[in-house]
Amino acid sequence: MFDSGIGGLSVLRALRAELPHERWVYFADAAHAPYGERDASAVRERALAIATELRAAHGIKALVVACNTATAAGVHALRQAHPDLPVIGLEPALKPAVALTRTGHVAVLATRATLASPKFATLLAGVARDVQVTRQPCDGLAAAIEAGDAAAVAALCRRYTVEAARHGTRPGEIDTVVLGCTHYPFASDALRDALGPGITLVDSAGPVARQTRRVLAAAGLLAPPAPDAGHVTWRSSGALEPLLNAATRWLPQAVTA
Repeated sequence: MFDSGIGGLSVLRALRAELPHERWVYFADAAHAPYGERDASAVRERALAIATELRAAHGIKALVVACNTATAAGVHALRQAHPDLPVIGLEPALKPAVALTRTGHVAVLATRATLASPKFATLLAGVARDVQVTRQPCDGLAAAIEAGDAAAVAALCRRYTVEAARHGTRPGEIDTVVLGCTHYPFASDALRDALGPGITLVDSAGPVARQTRRVLAAAGLLAPPAPDAGHVTWRSSGALEPLLNAATRWLPQAVTA
């Protein structure tokens, strides 16, 4: 699996819970982060290069694109380039959010690249017409989370929740917020502080983990129990220490496994 940085750790957490017998390779493309502020063609080229490297170096049996931006920019190219490799991508959890809203108003917090992508446009087109969807780009939030800058994270969460629209539980107010970037679950406390009570946060980690299980099972690729089950190999195109520090904070059992 890969992401531009630490955001995919939120997906890895769900994957390890859903698939406890698997072994993992986590690749953080730190030297080219953040993806959300890069051109789609550049992100696509990175996705293709990483997939090739992971296959050559680690013999992976499947690939999880643990990034909404990379999925939007590159998942189709990955599947074309590697037709024999199961590739599981992410998309903002808009459908679950639409099912959960009681006010009829949902906000999607994501990178500009994700919100501007044809893939997101297709997802949005499938939303019921009686549900209002507000798209809120969150410039700099992933980078602040990556840097561990709690003050900046809190300030940006306050800014973007205010910019999105009025939130609350009355008709027309935003009562459901989609975390459309894998980094954003790590800002959930700051988002809840900014949003106040009664607001539901929805992310993609659980659905992606369940889809990965279905894909592996259908291909006969589920791993049997083994002594090294759950082991994670950590890779980065930049410095490895920030990734390990983040993993120790957010997913300590994966560092020691």
